[in-house]
Amino acid sequence: QVQLVESGGGLVQPGGSLRLSCAASGFIFRIYILDWYRQAPGKQRELVATISSGGVTNYADSVKGRFTISRDNAKNSVYLQMNSLKPEDTAVYYCSTDLLARRYWGQGTQVTVSS
Repeated sequence: QVQLVESGGGLVQPGGSLRLSCAASGFIFRIYILDWYRQAPGKQRELVATISSGGVTNYADSVKGRFTISRDNAKNSVYLQMNSLKPEDTAVYYCSTDLLARRYWGQGTQVTVSS
C-alpha cells in the first residue's frame, strides 16, 4: 500500500533552518510528482512546493527564495529545505502525491517557528 512518512519537523527560532524528509513506498516513486503542503491552525491546507519526475520545481510565492524541494529517486524520498524561517511558516507540513486521481497524504510533521 502507498505510504508517505514525514520527519524532520521541530521548534526553530525565526531565521533558522529545518530540513523535512518524506520516505515513500508502495508505488513507482520516480515517475510521479511529489508535493509538500502545509496547514496552519485555523487555515486551509496550502500547496508549498512541487517537484516533477524530471526535477522541475514550483513554489508558493510565500516561500520562494527560502525553501527548496528536492528528490532522491534512489531512496524514494523527497525533501524540503527551509531557510530563513518566519513565524508565519508555523504549520503541520505534509508530503503528498496524486496517484491515478487519488491523493495520498503522510501523517504530517509539525514545524514551529518561535523565539
